[in-house]
Amino acid sequence: MGEAAGRHDQSIQDQDSLRDLYPEPRAMIRDKILDRIDPHARAFIGLSPFLVIATAGADGSADASPRGDAPGFVTVADGNTLLIPDRRGNNLCDSLSNVLENPRVGLVFFVPGINETLRVNGGAAITTDPALLEPMAVEGKVPASALRVTVEELYFHCGKALIRSRLWDPAAQIERSSFPTLGKILADQIKGLDSDEVQSGLETAYRDRLY
Repeated sequence: MGEAAGRHDQSIQDQDSLRDLYPEPRAMIRDKILDRIDPHARAFIGLSPFLVIATAGADGSADASPRGDAPGFVTVADGNTLLIPDRRGNNLCDSLSNVLENPRVGLVFFVPGINETLRVNGGAAITTDPALLEPMAVEGKVPASALRVTVEELYFHCGKALIRSRLWDPAAQIERSSFPTLGKILADQIKGLDSDEVQSGLETAYRDRLY
């Protein structure tokens, strides 16, 4: 038996044990959670070129997926509704499939240069309504679908995680050549692939097939 397996299990098993480990949040932390998109959140979403969406299937299997485009690519339709276009991707449809089974979603919006993030929780549905999709066209390409998110909880998250990670600090960026290309990674993971051929295809897709 390995050392880790042989240790006494000290995992948290219930809510009371969890709360014993952490102090209660201050009243301000609880009070900042809104049930609507206020002017500050609307402005932040308008500046945001990137978000992460968390979903889960009916069996509880979880997924987190990036979404990105020009700042303001997410439409604020009204005080409780967001529209997120589904641009070209890998066609696995993990997030969309999960939404069909379980409409609960969580979003985190990022704005480059700002350490605070915006968290949104609510329900989602997939829409193919042309009246909603056509205004989100880019380079003449209309998204195949969009997620319509009904906001139930919304709040700004403090910047500690991004400060600790130095996410926006240029000095923290690694040299790209220090990590393998995706073509090399896939060739190592999937027998029979040629890394140069795969990487060339990826670079063509990045250049010519973003939309």
